Amino acid sequence: MTEGPVTGPAAGPADREPRRLRALVADDHYLVREGTRQLLESSGEVAVVGALGGAAELVDAARRLGPDVVVTDIRMPAEGWRQGFEGIDAAHRIRAADARVGVVVLSQFADSIYAFELFRGGTEGLAYLLKDRVGDLDELLGAIRSVAAGGSVIDPKVVEGLLARRAVRGEREAFTPRERDVLREMARGRSNGGIARALSLSISAVEKNVNSIFLKLGLEASPDIHRRVAAVLAYLGGS
Repeated sequence: MTEGPVTGPAAGPADREPRRLRALVADDHYLVREGTRQLLESSGEVAVVGALGGAAELVDAARRLGPDVVVTDIRMPAEGWRQGFEGIDAAHRIRAADARVGVVVLSQFADSIYAFELFRGGTEGLAYLLKDRVGDLDELLGAIRSVAAGGSVIDPKVVEGLLARRAVRGEREAFTPRERDVLREMARGRSNGGIARALSLSISAVEKNVNSIFLKLGLEASPDIHRRVAAVLAYLGGS
């Protein structure tokens, strides 16, 4: 009797590798661009489908390739674009064409004017990170995952700067120290569970602080990450 080939069980969904996020990377400096590309590829979570050196090329590539996420420098000097805001303007054009594409803008500027300019039309699917976050792969990947899922992230250093500005002006602080801690973690785009782990708090304690923050801002509490970031902006916008 002839035996047939020995075969194992068919691979099911659980056996397949998770789909990697497709990303475009843009920076006018070659070494930075390639370094970012290699860093993301090494994570195993991101497949870089293109690396560009200009804002116009980035917008065109996003239209043609339909990535899940774009990681772009804030400044990429180009004729006909607003100087110093090329990456932000590219982000707005990309999302106007396809709101499914998340965008992470990397900036050397902690000044809030740039963050507010990025988020002026809404927070969903957008992140504003300082460039030193590129060296922290977990932080960068967290922002990428967040915007790909429609969430939002503001660099905590921007939040810190605005909170410090309020203190220097002698304004009465609306939030308790614990609420300020939670506010910073909300800016990172973290869920209640993520905030609880980061601050070593119980979920119920986080929920209590989040609800208090929304109440003080006069906003309806929401589990949506981009609504949380909008709440942070609503508060900081008065700085």
